[in-house]
Amino acid sequence: MSEIISFHLDGQAQSQELDPNAKLLYTIRNDCDAKEVRFGCGAGNCGACTVLIDGMPEQSCTVPNWAVADKKVTTAAGLKEDAIGKLVLNAFIEEQAAQCGFCINGILMSVTALLKHTTKPNKEQINESLNRHLCRCGTHLRILRAIDRVIHQLSTS
Repeated sequence: MSEIISFHLDGQAQSQELDPNAKLLYTIRNDCDAKEVRFGCGAGNCGACTVLIDGMPEQSCTVPNWAVADKKVTTAAGLKEDAIGKLVLNAFIEEQAAQCGFCINGILMSVTALLKHTTKPNKEQINESLNRHLCRCGTHLRILRAIDRVIHQLSTS
């Protein structure tokens, strides 16, 4: 049974007839044609599909469509329209913090959420925000350098 579900995706209003219990990941990728969200494990264990829902990081493979009704969903494509998101994107590029690009979109989302809520996070907070993400490439040190770069930029602005 489908129903009309309305939400915003990267600033664009969406109103679609959807299965309310289907997972948001498939809606974003298939119905909204936004490929910035990656399918990883499908069980909420790897973080590749992380999006921001009203500013909070959530793994879209575990979120049913009904849970985003009347909410703001942001993917990596929407970060360029956000002041902190833009800083995060630029820092990750400058530090070359991505290799294969598979996990990085989800990591970008969690880092942006962290820095929007805590502009000077400590090591434990940073580690906690990254704990939900599995990166097989080994760019962890570059990711940490990118986060440090943004923290420095936020503290000097």
